[in-house]
Amino acid sequence: MVNQKTHHEAELADGQTLCAGCGAVAEDTPPTWTCSVENGERRYFCDRCARENIRAIEGRLDSSWW
Repeated sequence: MVNQKTHHEAELADGQTLCAGCGAVAEDTPPTWTCSVENGERRYFCDRCARENIRAIEGRLDSSWW
């Protein structure tokens, strides 16, 4: 079971979301961003980072591998 608090770990204090790949910041969580759960922690990836690593994401490889 995923800890509900993990959603807040990927968000900044002002409600913005941080890309775990490149560090891009977005207002709220854009519907086009990808969410991956790694070691019980949610990580969000922007469009560009998700496109560049879609095979690894779909293969459920942790982002440390890509």
